[in-house]
Amino acid sequence: MIYLFISICISSFLFVVFKLFEVLKINTLQAIIINYLVASILGFYLSDIPINLQQITQESWFYGAFLLGILFISVFNLMALTSQRNGLSVASVASKMSLVIAVLFGIVYYKESANYIKVMGIVLALIAVYLTSIKEEKKEVLKKSSLLFPVLLFLGSGFIDTSLKFIETSYVREGGVPIFSATIFAFAFLFGLLFFVVKIVKGDVQFHYKNVLGGILLGVPNYFSIVYLLKALSAESMQSSTAFTLNNVGIVILSTLLGLLLFKEKLSAKNWLGVLIAIVGVYLVFQNG
Repeated sequence: MIYLFISICISSFLFVVFKLFEVLKINTLQAIIINYLVASILGFYLSDIPINLQQITQESWFYGAFLLGILFISVFNLMALTSQRNGLSVASVASKMSLVIAVLFGIVYYKESANYIKVMGIVLALIAVYLTSIKEEKKEVLKKSSLLFPVLLFLGSGFIDTSLKFIETSYVREGGVPIFSATIFAFAFLFGLLFFVVKIVKGDVQFHYKNVLGGILLGVPNYFSIVYLLKALSAESMQSSTAFTLNNVGIVILSTLLGLLLFKEKLSAKNWLGVLIAIVGVYLVFQNG
C-alpha cells in the first residue's frame, strides 16, 4: 500500500510541474520528450542489474517495452489532439475513465474479487472522476465528428495500464523493474525524438534550451511514479483492480486539492461533489480489495 501511496503523491506532483510549464512558458512537447530521456537514464543508473544492451534485447519483456514506448508518446499526442478538438475536460475524462479497462481485465483475467460493494465502489470512483474532471468555465461538447480521438485516448490509456500490469507480473524478473521502466522510457524518447525531428523539418517548431530544464523537472518524478506503481502492482496483497482504482482516483483527488491550495483554482459544486463521492468510492474499494 505504501508503494501505491508514493506513486499517487508523485503523480500528483506532476500536475504541479505542468502548471509551472505555463508560468515559465516551457513547450510541453519538447519537455515531454526530454523527460523520457531523463527517466530512461535514471532507470538505467539505478538498476541493480548490470546494463547489457544485447541481454536487454533478449529479455522476454523487450518487445512489450517497445510497444509501451510507442504507446506512451502516442497517447500523449492523442491527449493533445483531444484537448484541441474536444476540450481539456473531455481529454481528462477520457484518459482517467480508462481505468475501467484495467479493472475489468484484472477481474476477468486474474479472477480478482468483485463483490457488490467493491463494484459499487468502482462505479462511484468512475462517477467521481467524471465530476471532478469537468470544468464549467467553458462548455466542452463531445462532437461526433471528432469522437475518434477521445475513443482512441480512452483505449490507449487503458491498454497502457493493462499492459504494464500484465508484462510486469508475467515477464519482469525480481529486481528488474528499474531496467524495464528505463527501456520503456528509452523507446518513448526515440519515437518522440523522431516525431520532433519531423516537425522541425516541416518548420512547425523551434527548439528552446529552457525546455531541457522542464524535461529534467518532469522526468525524475515521472520515472519514480511508474516504478512505484509497478511495485504496487507486483504486491500479492494488492489486486490490480483495486490498485488502478485507488491510483487514478487518488491522483484526481490530490491533484484537485493541489490546484485549489497552490494555484487558487476554483472548484464548482460538481467538482466538490466528485471529491466527496471519490472518498466514499475509495473507501469501499479499499475495504473490499
